[in-house]
Amino acid sequence: MPPAPSSTYSAITLHINGDPHTLSVDHRTTLLDALRERLDLTGTKKGCDQGQCGACTVLLDGRRAVACLQLAVAAEGREITTIEGLAEGEQLHPVQEAFLDLDGYQCGYCTPGQICSAVAMIEEHAAGWPSAVTDDLRPEAGPPPLTADEIRERMSGNLCRCGAYVSIVQAVARAAGIRADAARTAQPTEAAEAEGVTA
Repeated sequence: MPPAPSSTYSAITLHINGDPHTLSVDHRTTLLDALRERLDLTGTKKGCDQGQCGACTVLLDGRRAVACLQLAVAAEGREITTIEGLAEGEQLHPVQEAFLDLDGYQCGYCTPGQICSAVAMIEEHAAGWPSAVTDDLRPEAGPPPLTADEIRERMSGNLCRCGAYVSIVQAVARAAGIRADAARTAQPTEAAEAEGVTA
C-alpha cells in the first residue's frame, strides 16, 4: 500500500521587491495568485492564465517569467520583482518614464507585464542574446542593433489588445537609449514607401 500523501500546503518565504513575505500556500498556487490574492500586489495582471498574453510578466532573478505558469513554491529563494518594485521611491524606472512620455499604453491592463518584460529584454540585448530576427549570431559580433524589428520580436510574448504596439516599440527604444538610431533607420524606409518604392 502506498504511503499517505503529505500535506498539500507549505509555509514559504517569497522575496518580493526586496522584502520577505512568509505565507502558507497550497502547492498548486501560482505565483500570480499568491501575488494578487494573498499579498495584494495587484499590479501584476491576470490575462489569459495560460502563459500566452504576458500580462502577468514579472522578473525572477532578473529574468522575465509569466507568473501564471510559475508555482509560488518554486519561486521560494528567488528574487521576485513586480511592477511595484521597479521605481526607486518617487523616481520611476526609465522604462516606466518612456511608457508615460510616449503613450506606450491605452487601457493600461497589459502595461505592467510589458514594462517588466521590456526591463529584462533590454538587459538580455545588452548581454548579447540573439533573437529570431538577429542576423549575425556570432558571439564576437556583440549585441545586434536594437532595431524596431528586434524589439518587436523580443517583446512578442506580450500582447496589447488595444494595439499600442507602435508606442511600445518607441518606449522600449528610448529606454534602451537608441531611439534616435531607430528613428534614423526607419526614415529611409518611410521615405521610400511615400514615393511608392518597395524593397
